[in-house]
Amino acid sequence: MAFKHLISALFIAFFSLLTLVPANADPFRIVGFGDSLMAGFGLDAGQSFPEKLEAALRKDGHDVVISNAGVSGDTTSGGLSRLDWSVPDGTQLVILELGANDMLRGVSPEIAEKNLDAMIAKLKARNISVLLAGMRAAPNLGADYATAFDAIYQKLAEKYGVPLYPFFLDGVATDHSAMLEDGMHPNAAGVDRMVERMLPIVEQAMAARPKGA
Repeated sequence: MAFKHLISALFIAFFSLLTLVPANADPFRIVGFGDSLMAGFGLDAGQSFPEKLEAALRKDGHDVVISNAGVSGDTTSGGLSRLDWSVPDGTQLVILELGANDMLRGVSPEIAEKNLDAMIAKLKARNISVLLAGMRAAPNLGADYATAFDAIYQKLAEKYGVPLYPFFLDGVATDHSAMLEDGMHPNAAGVDRMVERMLPIVEQAMAARPKGA
């Protein structure tokens, strides 16, 4: 009888401990939403920005999954039209990187700003945090265009209170060794540098989101 009581006590203790151990939390879900710079144009599998950022975050101890919603050639207009189905429910943070193709095509900065504004508003309405990745105009477009275009990202970051990484290609755009032969897209080493520079602000954006939200 004493043995049976001991076994019963052990089972009770075991199941009591199970109730104290929290179930495994779901990973933090991020979507990298952008153009070819996000998609990983010209790179091998595993070398895109979302993939390398996920690896870096996991190395830092974060349980995170990053989906690559980059589409080569995409403009802010294209991004706005596909936003709802490209960012699934349950996403907690979107890294929004669009505007480079608008700039290269000479699209009015006002149009790009309007589209980015609408995307941020839509994401905020869905309770999805946004990290805005900025772009800069090429000098050959003229000073007036550059002034108007470059100001878009800071203006929207302030309007919506979202974190801003001012230039997605920071530290890479002017370094030929970090770019593909086309001079427009980062190579694998360039992506590594982009991830290293952007990692702290991504971690801050993750930490700023309320637990369980």
